[in-house]
Parts: sequence; structure tokens; C-alpha cells
Amino acid sequence: MKRLCSLLLAVAALLTGCATAPAQLPAGCRQAIIGITEGWDSSHATLNLVQRRADGRWARVLGPIPARLGRNGVAWGRGLHNDPRGAVLKCEGDGRSPAGIYALGGLWVTNPTPVQHHPAIPYVKVGPNDLWVTDPAMPKLYNRWVRLDHPAATPWELHEQMRQTDYAHSIKMLVCHNTPERRGGAVVNGGSSIFFHIWRENGGKPTAGCTAMAEENLRALIARLNPALHPVYVLLPRAEYARYRSAWQLP
Repeated sequence: MKRLCSLLLAVAALLTGCATAPAQLPAGCRQAIIGITEGWDSSHATLNLVQRRADGRWARVLGPIPARLGRNGVAWGRGLHNDPRGAVLKCEGDGRSPAGIYALGGLWVTNPTPVQHHPAIPYVKVGPNDLWVTDPAMPKLYNRWVRLDHPAATPWELHEQMRQTDYAHSIKMLVCHNTPERRGGAVVNGGSSIFFHIWRENGGKPTAGCTAMAEENLRALIARLNPALHPVYVLLPRAEYARYRSAWQLP
């Protein structure tokens, strides 16, 4: 615990503009990644990047992109939407990706090839000092990026250290699920460390809760994101998307 006093703490959401909003797309949103699954228990999704045209209509600019989700499918997460009454919510370690509407955060990269991105998107070159805290027993640090003033060394630090040599995690873009702004500065044991990243075995394996895709598709997606268009990630089973499309003003 003494070593925690020397942490140089940085909350990723504060760097990336994650914020709360009503149960619909945020005001000014003109870009969205739409992810559709065939059901709550499916670990497969199809993604499309859409953008609002000058006439107000949405047009696809990239996709369809095949993607893999959590091994157990999806569950309602904590994002820009209001949680449906009585919904079973995502929790830490459930193997599900968070369903709902989410702001997008910055990039955390170890990949040797630079990732083309809009200059307003924060870009962190991950090193041995970087942690992403998944330990619910540390509520002040939970689901936050932490940069130590020393390389991770203790068992706890090494457990929370961001992956250094895992190629699937060499390009990570934050999905703002259960981030501090979601509930007035508080986070709950509702799942952490949710990113877009590169998939495994050409899509042959699911994730622990992230959204994964082929590297070329991930790079193409990131390259087209523009923070000025207030992009969001919408992930829902097909039936739920149809149910909430009008009320949430979805594309």
C-alpha cells in the first residue's frame, strides 16, 4: 500500500472526454460505430461505422466488419444510456461485453507500427510503468489508467500491468464503460478494462469482454474517427437495437 502513495495517477476518462448523457445519442453526435449481435449470448458481432450527412441522414463509411466479443456474449453495461429497469448488468469477470451506448476514449499502444489517428485522440505509448486497474478492492483506482514512477514490480503491480508483449493488445482503443463520470465520479464492480483491440486466431477466439477485430480493420476504424463528430459505440443484440432505435435516436 505504501507504494501506491507514489503512483502518478491519471484517469483515462478525463483525458478522453468520456461523459454522461441522456438515453439517446449525445448532442452533436455525427459518427457512430454500430455493433449488432444475434442475441445476448453471442460472442460474434458485425460492426459498421456510420456518419451523419449534411442532410441529416446516416451513411455507412466503413463496414461491415466482423468482430468477436466476450466469450459469454453481452450484458447491459454502464455508459451513456439509462439502464433498463430490472436489467442484469455486467460485472467484473462475467466474460460479457457491455451492451449500450458508449463514448470512445484514447489509444494505448505497444505496436511497433504507428497507428494513424486524429491528433485530438490521446495516444499513450504503453511501457512497463503503465497499469490498468481491474481490482475492485481498490475503488479509488478501479478501471483507471495508472502510470507508476517505477516499472511494475510488486505482485499486485505486475497483475495490473498493461500487457507488454501480447500482440492482440498492442493496439487498444478505450470504450468508456463504467468510467468515473458515469455515476458522479464513482465506479462500481461492474467490469473494467474494456477496449477495442486485435482479435486472436483470425477471429477464432472470443474475448474476455472487449470488442476485437482484424488489425487492418481496427486501424481503418481508428483512422476515420474524428472527436469533433462526437463518435460513440453502440453495441446491442439485434432485437434490442430495433426496440430502442427510435427512442434513443439511433442511426
